[in-house]
Amino acid sequence: MAMTDSKDRPRILVAGCGKLGGAIASQLKEAAEVFGLRRQADKVPAGVQGVSADLTRPDTLAGTLPSNLDIIIYCLTPSSYDEQGYRDAYVNGLRNLLDSLRQPSLKRLFFISSTSVYAQDDDSWVDESSPAHPARFSGEQILAGEEVALSSVHPATIVRFSGIYGPSRRRFLEEVIEGRMNPLAPAPYSNRIHEEDAAAIIEHLALKAIAGETLESRYIGTDCEPVRLDEVVNWVRGQIPCAAPADNARTGGRAGSKRCSNQRLLDSGFRFRYPDFRSGYRAIIEELR
Repeated sequence: MAMTDSKDRPRILVAGCGKLGGAIASQLKEAAEVFGLRRQADKVPAGVQGVSADLTRPDTLAGTLPSNLDIIIYCLTPSSYDEQGYRDAYVNGLRNLLDSLRQPSLKRLFFISSTSVYAQDDDSWVDESSPAHPARFSGEQILAGEEVALSSVHPATIVRFSGIYGPSRRRFLEEVIEGRMNPLAPAPYSNRIHEEDAAAIIEHLALKAIAGETLESRYIGTDCEPVRLDEVVNWVRGQIPCAAPADNARTGGRAGSKRCSNQRLLDSGFRFRYPDFRSGYRAIIEELR
Protein backbone atom coordinates (compact mmCIF):
# COMPACT_ATOMS: atom_id res chain seq x y z
CA MET A 1 0.00 0.00 0.00
CA ALA A 2 2.40 2.68 -1.25
CA MET A 3 0.95 6.18 -1.04
CA THR A 4 2.71 9.38 -1.96
CA ASP A 5 -0.05 11.96 -1.62
CA SER A 6 -0.31 12.83 2.08
CA LYS A 7 -3.97 13.82 1.60
CA ASP A 8 -4.77 10.23 0.65
CA ARG A 9 -2.69 8.53 3.30
CA PRO A 10 -4.43 6.87 6.25
CA ARG A 11 -3.82 8.52 9.61
CA ILE A 12 -2.77 6.27 12.48
CA LEU A 13 -2.12 7.11 16.12
CA VAL A 14 0.04 4.73 18.14
CA ALA A 15 -0.87 5.56 21.74
CA GLY A 16 2.05 4.31 23.80
CA CYS A 17 4.91 4.60 21.32
CA GLY A 18 7.55 2.80 23.38
CA LYS A 19 9.40 -0.40 22.56
CA LEU A 20 6.60 -2.35 20.86
CA GLY A 21 4.57 0.70 19.88
CA GLY A 22 7.62 2.29 18.29
CA ALA A 23 8.28 -0.85 16.26
CA ILE A 24 4.64 -0.88 15.11
CA ALA A 25 4.82 2.79 14.15
CA SER A 26 8.00 2.19 12.16
CA GLN A 27 6.36 -0.71 10.32
CA LEU A 28 3.39 1.44 9.29
CA LYS A 29 5.05 4.74 8.39
CA GLU A 30 5.53 3.86 4.72
CA ALA A 31 1.82 3.08 4.29
CA ALA A 32 0.30 5.79 6.48
CA GLU A 33 0.80 9.08 8.25
CA VAL A 34 1.73 7.85 11.70
CA PHE A 35 1.60 9.74 15.00
CA GLY A 36 3.32 8.40 18.11
CA LEU A 37 1.95 9.47 21.49
CA ARG A 38 4.19 9.29 24.55
CA ARG A 39 5.23 11.51 27.43
CA GLN A 40 8.44 12.52 25.63
CA ALA A 41 7.47 12.89 21.99
CA ASP A 42 11.06 13.45 20.87
CA LYS A 43 11.69 9.74 21.52
CA VAL A 44 9.36 8.45 18.80
CA PRO A 45 11.08 6.75 15.83
CA ALA A 46 12.26 8.75 12.85
CA GLY A 47 9.51 9.36 10.34
CA VAL A 48 6.80 9.29 13.01
CA GLN A 49 5.16 12.51 14.20
CA GLY A 50 5.47 12.89 17.96
CA VAL A 51 2.53 13.79 20.20
CA SER A 52 3.42 14.73 23.80
CA ALA A 53 0.81 13.66 26.35
CA ASP A 54 0.33 11.55 29.45
CA LEU A 55 -2.71 9.32 29.02
CA THR A 56 -3.21 9.14 32.79
CA ARG A 57 -3.62 12.95 32.87
CA PRO A 58 -6.62 14.06 30.77
CA ASP A 59 -5.52 17.71 30.85
CA THR A 60 -2.45 16.86 28.75
CA LEU A 61 -4.67 15.44 26.01
CA ALA A 62 -6.75 18.60 25.49
CA GLY A 63 -6.11 19.92 21.98
CA THR A 64 -3.16 17.58 21.34
CA LEU A 65 -4.72 14.64 19.48
CA PRO A 66 -4.52 14.56 15.68
CA SER A 67 -7.82 14.96 13.84
CA ASN A 68 -9.42 12.65 11.28
CA LEU A 69 -7.73 9.50 12.51
CA ASP A 70 -8.46 6.21 10.77
CA ILE A 71 -6.77 3.88 13.26
CA ILE A 72 -5.73 4.04 16.90
CA ILE A 73 -3.36 1.39 18.24
CA TYR A 74 -3.41 1.41 22.04
CA CYS A 75 -0.13 -0.05 23.28
CA LEU A 76 0.56 1.06 26.83
CA THR A 77 2.66 -0.59 29.52
CA PRO A 78 2.25 0.18 33.24
CA SER A 79 4.46 2.82 34.83
CA SER A 80 4.28 0.77 38.04
CA TYR A 81 3.59 -2.94 38.36
CA ASP A 82 0.97 -2.77 41.09
CA GLU A 83 -2.80 -2.90 40.61
CA GLN A 84 -3.17 0.87 40.26
CA GLY A 85 -0.38 0.97 37.69
CA TYR A 86 -2.14 -1.64 35.56
CA ARG A 87 -5.50 0.09 35.93
CA ASP A 88 -4.04 3.44 34.91
CA ALA A 89 -2.35 1.92 31.86
CA TYR A 90 -5.06 -0.38 30.54
CA VAL A 91 -8.34 1.13 31.77
CA ASN A 92 -8.05 4.77 32.81
CA GLY A 93 -5.62 5.72 30.06
CA LEU A 94 -7.85 4.26 27.37
CA ARG A 95 -10.94 5.97 28.77
CA ASN A 96 -9.11 9.28 28.88
CA LEU A 97 -8.00 8.87 25.28
CA LEU A 98 -11.45 7.96 24.00
CA ASP A 99 -13.08 10.79 25.96
CA SER A 100 -10.65 13.26 24.35
CA LEU A 101 -11.16 11.96 20.82
CA ARG A 102 -13.22 14.44 18.84
CA GLN A 103 -14.50 12.35 15.96
CA PRO A 104 -17.52 10.07 15.58
CA SER A 105 -15.86 6.80 14.68
CA LEU A 106 -12.56 5.22 13.72
CA LYS A 107 -12.10 2.53 11.12
CA ARG A 108 -10.62 0.43 13.92
CA LEU A 109 -9.36 0.68 17.47
CA PHE A 110 -6.67 -1.89 18.28
CA PHE A 111 -6.03 -2.76 21.93
CA ILE A 112 -2.79 -4.58 22.72
CA SER A 113 -3.59 -7.19 25.35
CA SER A 114 -2.00 -10.31 26.80
CA THR A 115 -2.63 -14.03 27.11
CA SER A 116 -2.36 -13.45 30.86
CA VAL A 117 -6.15 -13.01 30.73
CA TYR A 118 -6.27 -16.83 30.53
CA ALA A 119 -5.71 -18.71 33.78
CA GLN A 120 -5.84 -22.26 32.35
CA ASP A 121 -3.27 -24.49 34.06
CA ASP A 122 -4.09 -27.95 32.70
CA ASP A 123 -2.04 -28.07 29.46
CA SER A 124 -5.24 -27.40 27.48
CA TRP A 125 -5.46 -25.52 24.20
CA VAL A 126 -6.93 -22.03 24.38
CA ASP A 127 -8.21 -19.86 21.57
CA GLU A 128 -10.17 -16.63 21.27
CA SER A 129 -13.37 -18.34 22.39
CA SER A 130 -11.87 -19.86 25.55
CA PRO A 131 -13.01 -18.49 28.94
CA ALA A 132 -10.88 -15.60 30.19
CA HIS A 133 -10.81 -15.57 34.00
CA PRO A 134 -7.47 -14.03 35.02
CA ALA A 135 -5.72 -15.39 38.08
CA ARG A 136 -3.87 -12.15 38.91
CA PHE A 137 -4.78 -8.49 39.24
CA SER A 138 -2.65 -7.68 36.19
CA GLY A 139 -4.75 -9.90 33.95
CA GLU A 140 -7.94 -8.58 35.54
CA GLN A 141 -7.05 -4.99 34.68
CA ILE A 142 -5.98 -5.91 31.14
CA LEU A 143 -9.29 -7.71 30.64
CA ALA A 144 -11.14 -4.65 31.97
CA GLY A 145 -9.30 -2.55 29.39
CA GLU A 146 -10.43 -4.94 26.66
CA GLU A 147 -14.03 -4.35 27.72
CA VAL A 148 -13.56 -0.57 27.54
CA ALA A 149 -12.31 -0.95 23.96
CA LEU A 150 -15.03 -3.36 22.88
CA SER A 151 -17.84 -1.29 24.43
CA SER A 152 -16.74 1.98 22.82
CA VAL A 153 -18.44 3.47 19.76
CA HIS A 154 -15.46 2.43 17.63
CA PRO A 155 -15.03 -0.97 15.92
CA ALA A 156 -12.40 -2.65 18.09
CA THR A 157 -9.98 -5.54 17.81
CA ILE A 158 -8.12 -7.04 20.76
CA VAL A 159 -4.73 -8.69 20.15
CA ARG A 160 -3.62 -10.92 23.02
CA PHE A 161 0.13 -11.42 22.82
CA SER A 162 1.93 -14.23 24.60
CA GLY A 163 5.45 -13.70 25.99
CA ILE A 164 7.30 -11.28 23.70
CA TYR A 165 11.02 -11.91 23.21
CA GLY A 166 13.70 -10.72 20.80
CA PRO A 167 16.97 -8.81 20.55
CA SER A 168 15.67 -6.10 22.89
CA ARG A 169 14.00 -8.59 25.25
CA ARG A 170 16.64 -11.10 26.31
CA ARG A 171 15.73 -11.61 29.95
CA PHE A 172 14.75 -15.28 29.65
CA LEU A 173 17.78 -16.12 27.51
CA GLU A 174 20.09 -14.38 29.96
CA GLU A 175 18.54 -16.27 32.87
CA VAL A 176 19.28 -19.60 31.18
CA ILE A 177 22.83 -18.62 30.22
CA GLU A 178 23.58 -17.36 33.74
CA GLY A 179 22.14 -20.47 35.43
CA ARG A 180 19.14 -18.71 36.93
CA MET A 181 16.59 -20.96 35.19
CA ASN A 182 16.29 -24.69 35.86
CA PRO A 183 12.71 -25.91 35.32
CA LEU A 184 11.72 -29.37 36.49
CA ALA A 185 10.54 -31.81 33.82
CA PRO A 186 7.84 -31.96 32.67
CA ALA A 187 7.61 -28.20 33.05
CA PRO A 188 4.51 -26.15 32.23
CA TYR A 189 3.74 -25.28 28.62
CA SER A 190 4.94 -21.84 27.58
CA ASN A 191 3.94 -19.58 24.69
CA ARG A 192 5.94 -16.83 23.06
CA ILE A 193 6.24 -14.53 20.08
CA HIS A 194 9.22 -12.75 18.57
CA GLU A 195 9.02 -8.97 18.83
CA GLU A 196 9.38 -8.55 15.06
CA ASP A 197 6.39 -10.81 14.48
CA ALA A 198 4.39 -8.97 17.15
CA ALA A 199 4.86 -5.65 15.34
CA ALA A 200 4.18 -7.30 11.98
CA ILE A 201 0.88 -8.74 13.24
CA ILE A 202 -0.43 -5.28 14.10
CA GLU A 203 0.77 -3.93 10.76
CA HIS A 204 -1.00 -6.82 8.99
CA LEU A 205 -4.30 -6.25 10.80
CA ALA A 206 -4.15 -2.45 10.55
CA LEU A 207 -3.67 -2.57 6.79
CA LYS A 208 -6.58 -4.97 6.49
CA ALA A 209 -8.73 -2.53 8.48
CA ILE A 210 -7.68 0.39 6.28
CA ALA A 211 -8.57 -1.67 3.20
CA GLY A 212 -12.04 -2.22 4.64
CA GLU A 213 -11.59 -5.93 5.22
CA THR A 214 -13.52 -7.68 7.97
CA LEU A 215 -11.64 -8.32 11.19
CA GLU A 216 -12.46 -10.44 14.21
CA SER A 217 -12.88 -8.80 17.59
CA ARG A 218 -10.08 -10.89 19.13
CA TYR A 219 -6.83 -12.50 17.97
CA ILE A 220 -4.18 -14.42 19.88
CA GLY A 221 -0.68 -13.32 18.87
CA THR A 222 1.63 -16.24 19.53
CA ASP A 223 3.96 -18.38 17.45
CA CYS A 224 3.15 -21.82 16.07
CA GLU A 225 4.69 -24.02 18.77
CA PRO A 226 3.65 -24.02 22.41
CA VAL A 227 6.42 -25.90 24.19
CA ARG A 228 7.28 -27.05 27.69
CA LEU A 229 9.68 -24.71 29.45
CA ASP A 230 12.28 -27.39 30.18
CA GLU A 231 12.49 -28.20 26.46
CA VAL A 232 13.31 -24.58 25.67
CA VAL A 233 15.95 -24.40 28.40
CA ASN A 234 17.59 -27.67 27.33
CA TRP A 235 17.68 -26.50 23.71
CA VAL A 236 19.36 -23.21 24.68
CA ARG A 237 21.94 -25.11 26.73
CA GLY A 238 22.78 -27.10 23.62
CA GLN A 239 23.37 -23.95 21.57
CA ILE A 240 25.62 -21.84 23.80
CA PRO A 241 27.74 -22.39 26.93
CA CYS A 242 25.62 -21.86 30.04
CA ALA A 243 26.48 -21.68 33.72
CA ALA A 244 25.47 -24.58 35.91
CA PRO A 245 22.07 -23.99 37.54
CA ALA A 246 22.33 -21.98 40.75
CA ASP A 247 20.82 -23.31 43.97
CA ASN A 248 18.14 -20.61 43.81
CA ALA A 249 17.42 -21.00 40.09
CA ARG A 250 13.79 -20.65 39.07
CA THR A 251 12.21 -24.07 38.63
CA GLY A 252 8.86 -23.22 37.04
CA GLY A 253 6.94 -20.82 34.86
CA ARG A 254 4.84 -17.82 35.84
CA ALA A 255 1.79 -18.18 33.60
CA GLY A 256 0.10 -21.50 34.29
CA SER A 257 0.32 -24.22 31.66
CA LYS A 258 -1.69 -23.78 28.49
CA ARG A 259 -1.21 -24.03 24.74
CA CYS A 260 -2.27 -20.92 22.86
CA SER A 261 -3.60 -21.35 19.34
CA ASN A 262 -2.82 -18.85 16.58
CA GLN A 263 -5.11 -20.48 14.00
CA ARG A 264 -7.37 -17.45 13.67
CA LEU A 265 -4.35 -15.28 12.91
CA LEU A 266 -3.06 -17.76 10.33
CA ASP A 267 -6.51 -17.87 8.75
CA SER A 268 -6.28 -14.09 8.30
CA GLY A 269 -3.29 -14.59 6.01
CA PHE A 270 -0.50 -13.71 8.43
CA ARG A 271 2.76 -15.63 8.07
CA PHE A 272 5.44 -15.72 10.75
CA ARG A 273 9.08 -14.85 10.23
CA TYR A 274 9.87 -16.80 13.40
CA PRO A 275 7.27 -19.58 13.68
CA ASP A 276 8.92 -21.28 16.66
CA PHE A 277 11.34 -20.53 19.49
CA ARG A 278 14.29 -22.18 17.73
CA SER A 279 14.22 -19.88 14.73
CA GLY A 280 13.74 -16.86 16.95
CA TYR A 281 16.38 -17.57 19.58
CA ARG A 282 18.93 -18.93 17.10
CA ALA A 283 19.48 -15.48 15.57
CA ILE A 284 19.86 -13.87 19.00
CA ILE A 285 22.30 -16.54 20.16
CA GLU A 286 24.41 -16.09 17.02
CA GLU A 287 24.61 -12.40 17.81
CA LEU A 288 25.68 -13.13 21.40
CA ARG A 289 28.46 -15.38 20.13
